Amino acid sequence: MNNNPTTPPAKFVHPIEEVFARILDFYGVRWEYEPRTFPLEWDEAGNVIEAFTPDFYLPEQNLYVELTTLRPQLTTKKNRKLKRIRELYPGINIKLFKRRELRNMMLRFGLTEEAERILGSDAQDV
Repeated sequence: MNNNPTTPPAKFVHPIEEVFARILDFYGVRWEYEPRTFPLEWDEAGNVIEAFTPDFYLPEQNLYVELTTLRPQLTTKKNRKLKRIRELYPGINIKLFKRRELRNMMLRFGLTEEAERILGSDAQDV
């Protein structure tokens, strides 16, 4: 729940993020959408050349959440970035929810239509 009344509603990059936010809202879980970017790699001059912005932060759980609907064989890059975050920022808690986990979660919450949308190659992230 992005409880700050002065903050405009989040504009989600992917439909799965909106569904996840609705589940969090239903259960009264406070959340922030893409609140922080973590630099992962710098050039010789100290400029950030690679960074990662997790989809959600759950402040009461002190947990960042990243969602992906990529097929398992395409998640290598995202897994590498998460590994790098854990190396550079050991105090950061981050969880990756993959397509199968997201689909199972949606089915548990009765979101059958939304779960069907993340099947097949049409549901792939960029």
